[in-house]
Amino acid sequence: MTGYEITFRAEGGEDISIFAAHGENILDLARKANVAIDAPCSGNGSCGKCRVRLLEGEVYSAITRHINDYDYYNGWRLACVSKASGKAKLLVPDVASAYKSRLRVTDMSSPLEMSIFNELQDSLHGAGLKMHSGYYSAPLELEPPSLDNTMPDNERLVRAVRDVTGFSDVSIRYSLLRNLPDILRANDFKVRVMVMEDNRGGSLRILDVFPYDDSEPMCGLAIDIGTTTVSALLVDLETGRIIAKGSSGNGQIRYGADVINRIIEQQKPGGIERLRYAVIHESLLPIIHRLCDDSGVNTERIYRATVAANTTMNHLLLGVNANNIRIEPYIPAFFETEALFTRELGIDLSPGAKLSLAPNIGSYVGGDVTAGALASMMWSSPELTLLVDLGTNGELVFGNNEFLMACACSAGPAFEGGDIKCGMRATDGAIDGCVIDGETMEPGLAVIGGEAPVGLCGSGIIDVIAELFHTKIINGRGKFVREGPRIVYDEEYGGGRYIIASAEVSATGREIYIDETDIDNFIRTKGAIFSAIMTLTEPLGFSPEDISRVFVAGGIGSGINIKNAIRIGMFPELPEERFRYIGNSSLSGAYAILMSADASKKLSELAKSITYVELSTQSGYMDSFVAACFLPHTDSSLFPGLAGQS
Repeated sequence: MTGYEITFRAEGGEDISIFAAHGENILDLARKANVAIDAPCSGNGSCGKCRVRLLEGEVYSAITRHINDYDYYNGWRLACVSKASGKAKLLVPDVASAYKSRLRVTDMSSPLEMSIFNELQDSLHGAGLKMHSGYYSAPLELEPPSLDNTMPDNERLVRAVRDVTGFSDVSIRYSLLRNLPDILRANDFKVRVMVMEDNRGGSLRILDVFPYDDSEPMCGLAIDIGTTTVSALLVDLETGRIIAKGSSGNGQIRYGADVINRIIEQQKPGGIERLRYAVIHESLLPIIHRLCDDSGVNTERIYRATVAANTTMNHLLLGVNANNIRIEPYIPAFFETEALFTRELGIDLSPGAKLSLAPNIGSYVGGDVTAGALASMMWSSPELTLLVDLGTNGELVFGNNEFLMACACSAGPAFEGGDIKCGMRATDGAIDGCVIDGETMEPGLAVIGGEAPVGLCGSGIIDVIAELFHTKIINGRGKFVREGPRIVYDEEYGGGRYIIASAEVSATGREIYIDETDIDNFIRTKGAIFSAIMTLTEPLGFSPEDISRVFVAGGIGSGINIKNAIRIGMFPELPEERFRYIGNSSLSGAYAILMSADASKKLSELAKSITYVELSTQSGYMDSFVAACFLPHTDSSLFPGLAGQS
């Protein structure tokens, strides 16, 4: 068998080489070599995002519509349709590895985010849920043993804990018992104990024993595992103080931008372990170690972790086959699990530390949504509230303190820049805001990081389409209807296209544009969101005007221009003051159940009470979806303020 050395050079990084058999796929080789190449479609050739540049040698690469003749001549190839045919060196653009180092995630240090966490604590307390984690420490001065006091060490400690806490049922974990004699004598029987209450009964468990004057906190982790990003909080379990915060991309993203592609990858040989490894070892553990390094906390001082994630992410985290989630009748392996020992998952925290998952309620509505519903407090108010969580997909919860209904819509990866030729995730260089002059058609751009633009992220796509529609450059069907210097008609680009940034000013040396195919894809995305809202509200006899509050959550939510989201018909035409961004509600919910046993119990109740609506089974959903695939909507009465623009 003929073989070749294939070298991947990350832009601004080091070379990584791997031996390849003749004809082996370049994207597969990159994955084997742990090289991050952005591939939202997981290598089926449809997205055109896995661009690499041939620097030396040769690879066989099929001709694709995503690489024009000029770029092909200059060495650009799609990794997913390229095969090893000789020794080669390939450049991997920095934007391809953005999910590891530069992906913009929610700024949890911002005053807005911190106010959200502070408000959450007050709201839970106001709803009668105590902010008490059940973990705390207590200083003890034990009577040393003597010939007159021959009580064994474990009983001596247990009796002292009983006296201080009032609990009669007190136990010691085995790994602590092994070291207990040495710890007590090294500290002259003056110690500080770390204990955990069992909220299902009246028992107490001694987790650790430290010197009497030890001041290190007992810590917990609140974690949100999203399809694209992973975020975590390191929290003092006794006070609720957030000690450190961190985020990164989900390492699984190299296997596809959406959950379906990852489930398909999981079915390949070694796929289950490969995806589990990616989220734990490439995402969770680096975040945890960074949080601990930044705060000076040892990982063995972390006694509990809570995770909010969608149903598929929960399966992939635990290494459970998720294939039945994507096959009718869409049955997951579990909705809720018992708490798991973190070390069983390969996450080394304190011995005996456990990880709890927020419960799922459907195949495509998971613990991230139930956690978000808890954090939104919509369950405690009589006001009709809509929660819209916008990430790699869209999930919605509608209701109040009398009922709650939830659904997930197949919005696709457009909010993360997928399905859009010049789309990208929200990282440095992404256009996240746009205003177009109605006369000159010149755009004014907002770019993350203030750098030269690389592409369009979700909020930027919303703005561009809304502005094109508002200035009558496109019509309600998303077709270009005006002439101008920035409008080019070329069937190769899906009909008309609008040049957002020329090749001379873009960071890539290529035009940044949006064409009719891109616009059509995004119209379907926004149509899925709006039709899901109508499908949740109309059967109950409600109209959009009855919605008192709209909570927008998720990473994209902070960047959305609400006026433009209404203008394109993604959100109902309501007064803007009814809309409120509530941050990463999934992470907020994970924090709530970490710090409050009452909140954890309430979340379990919520998960059982929320009615899950499978949109594909609703008789009117497809009609509603088709009607919403227009700017802003085929029914102008739903958007009376925009009636003159269609």
